[in-house]
Amino acid sequence: MITLDNLTLFKNIYREGKKWGRCVEAIDNLPNLKSGICHSIGDSLTYRLQEGASPATSLFEGQRRYFDIHYYLEGEETVEWAGKNELQTEQAYDDTSDREWLAGEVRERQRVGNGQLVIFENHEAYRFAGDSPVRKLIIKVTVEGGYFKNK
Repeated sequence: MITLDNLTLFKNIYREGKKWGRCVEAIDNLPNLKSGICHSIGDSLTYRLQEGASPATSLFEGQRRYFDIHYYLEGEETVEWAGKNELQTEQAYDDTSDREWLAGEVRERQRVGNGQLVIFENHEAYRFAGDSPVRKLIIKVTVEGGYFKNK
């Protein structure tokens, strides 16, 4: 899990590549978003605004084709994560949802929120404690690199 303290830092680090530019484009569209409605930019990125506490689960969620980026606009919450290789599969990977559900012990726990961006990498799985209401933009961006011209 990568935690960045603000949007400026994200823009400075992830300024190369079309998919990262599309992340900024999604963030710039925040004034036009309604909670829970999914949007997309091309075929490499989807995003939605979430308001309220993130659902607490006992299982960890992992992805393979997309990175999850959470941009916190208001509030704070606790996220827990571990390496997928440290966890056991509870529900096998589903290609249609790009999700797998895993069980095991928490490796790290962190409180995040208020202006931070969190990038969940594909070799890790995460879950939320669901302990506080938040307002955040959830972006799913493809892991593919520059060999796809539209990414």
